[in-house]
Amino acid sequence: MRAVTLDCTVFSSAAARFMPPVRATASNILSSAVSMRSDLSLLAIAFIITNRLIASSGADNWRTMSHRSASNRSPVYVALGGLIAMAVAIGIGRFVYTPILPPMMAALGLSKSASGLIASANFAGYLVGALAATRATLPGPRRVWLPGALVLSAATTAAMALAGSVAVFMLLRFIGGVASALVLILASALVLDHLVLVGRPKLASLHFAGVGVGIAVSAALVAVQLASRAGWASMWAISGGVSLAGAIAVALLVPDSEPPAPLVRTVPGARRDPRLVRMTAAYGLFGFGYVITATFLVAIVRATPAIRELEPVVWIVVGLAAAPSVLLWTLLGRRIGLQSAFAVAAMTEAAGVLASVLWPSGAGICVAAVLVGGTFMGLTALGLMRARELGQDNPRRAMAAMTGAFGVGQIAGPLLAGVVSDALGGFMVPSLAAAGGLVLAAWLVRR
Repeated sequence: MRAVTLDCTVFSSAAARFMPPVRATASNILSSAVSMRSDLSLLAIAFIITNRLIASSGADNWRTMSHRSASNRSPVYVALGGLIAMAVAIGIGRFVYTPILPPMMAALGLSKSASGLIASANFAGYLVGALAATRATLPGPRRVWLPGALVLSAATTAAMALAGSVAVFMLLRFIGGVASALVLILASALVLDHLVLVGRPKLASLHFAGVGVGIAVSAALVAVQLASRAGWASMWAISGGVSLAGAIAVALLVPDSEPPAPLVRTVPGARRDPRLVRMTAAYGLFGFGYVITATFLVAIVRATPAIRELEPVVWIVVGLAAAPSVLLWTLLGRRIGLQSAFAVAAMTEAAGVLASVLWPSGAGICVAAVLVGGTFMGLTALGLMRARELGQDNPRRAMAAMTGAFGVGQIAGPLLAGVVSDALGGFMVPSLAAAGGLVLAAWLVRR
């Protein structure tokens, strides 16, 4: 297994060894549980069947079949499988919380502080999963880990429909965060390895477009549910069901094979490049800067009477803007340099964050959605690509440091935003702090 950057380059085989209850009545929670029980029972049955089928197929037979078919499999289908995996685990599993949050807050009486805690639990799980996947060997074959992580992501998404307390919400979101990180790393390695092997590395942009596609699809699902006056629990259950269908599609499309890993020289104890230190700090600031708007944008729209009617569509705009962003920003990075492109993207995103609170109109919120949606995945790609350039003497350490800094920023953002917005009555101050962090990130990488 190899850790792979978003530009389809290989880090080396060594680098990838891997509260209180909410204010809802007992009858409301019970009625939600009864209405959603059949959906979650089907998910539980599907989970058992999927893993039994995987376990019952012999390892040698699976490996022989996958290696025989991998070279004949259309690279477009493989990239499409990667797109679906990213859509399920990141676009839906990680980001569907944003459009569902306002109905949850209204129905359950969730405070902004509690909402921030739930969001941060997911990001904490992502950090744990990402560090585990880049630092240690995962036991057993990847043919179990990837579909297993996808099914786990779907199951925790659907199970949110039955939760009735902040503590349970946090636990489910934490586990879902771990699953999303595993899918990101495992699917990216499998898909990008195959694309490089068959000489089609440019299809990687289709793979990473899955995040934006998943955001748009989940936002459309929630919008339909809102229009039909469905409850927040139904939104979670349906999102989990769609995710389960996507997990099955990935199992059919993504091969379980990889070419031999080239050796990359690692220099233990080599002096750390100060540019990498600044890049790591900037990456953490980016994690803090984007996540406040990414978590609370739809809540901001609902709280602003002049633009409240845009609630069903604003998150769809974010997803559509995100879908082509990796391709566009990496092309710019090749033209003007990765650090310059990162700085431009960070400043662009800062403008979007500011627009979300300083321009309370239909045009302003759409600009915010396009600028934030069109930059956060591009910044992720540019940051990892630049870190690999600067950390070639010890790529494993560079990846771990970047992942850790980004994770800390993501965890801190929703926590701060929730507490401050509860105290001050809005997201103005947290958003200004987020924009300031992005501007500082742009300055750091250009030093």
